[in-house]
Amino acid sequence: MNDSYIHKGAKIGDNVTIDPFAVIHDDVVIGNNCRIHSHTTIYPGARIGERCEIFPCASIAAVPQDLKFRGEYSVVEIGDDNRIRECVTINRGTAASGKTIIGNDNLIMAYSHIAHDCRIGNHCVLANGTTLAGHIEIDDWVLTGGVAAIHQFVKIGQHAILMGGSLVDKDVPPFVKAAKFPLSYHGVNSVGLERRGFTQEQINDIQSIYRVLFQSGLPYTEAVDRIKQLPMTPNLQIILDFLNRSERGLMRGYVNSKE
Repeated sequence: MNDSYIHKGAKIGDNVTIDPFAVIHDDVVIGNNCRIHSHTTIYPGARIGERCEIFPCASIAAVPQDLKFRGEYSVVEIGDDNRIRECVTINRGTAASGKTIIGNDNLIMAYSHIAHDCRIGNHCVLANGTTLAGHIEIDDWVLTGGVAAIHQFVKIGQHAILMGGSLVDKDVPPFVKAAKFPLSYHGVNSVGLERRGFTQEQINDIQSIYRVLFQSGLPYTEAVDRIKQLPMTPNLQIILDFLNRSERGLMRGYVNSKE
């Protein structure tokens, strides 16, 4: 730990490696078996789980870039087994929720930014330069392409994949591919679902749901009523639950897409 600054108020777990020139401030908790690389700065309010690796020049738990922020106490909660690559910035929460939350087993690639009050689930991959504004919710197993920019308060459902360079200003439902500008439905994320153990029957059922929602030409409310008449499955329930909590509205359909 030579040449690093570690505040005496920081709580460091067992078998933690902190490379030279890292800075660990007061009111920081780092779990067991973590690796903190050189020139990383971890600010007050960081709560980092076990077996995380944070690469050089990352900034964790700096105060939010929100003009409404008035210095209120807030935190960043980061779960276990996360890899946070070079120059990633993750800001603390604000009075809105008090915390920014990162789940378990995520890969957050270089130069990505996660703003205040965001909530990211488990097993997600945010590719290089992904930019999240405040209050975004990303469910489990989401993959964003490089340099994706996501508007505040957007929600992204589980197992969705975003094309690189996407501009996301509407909610993206579960299990889908999203691409083009404006962001549009481009089929079901079949390859990702297969890799995660979904059967072909399950994938076919999900495709049938989205054909009604995005490709039938029906008005949104009629399309939702139609899919509610389909045989109920766990995956249909996941989609309906997401639609119920969507507030910004869904990305547009893409009638000519091929699944």
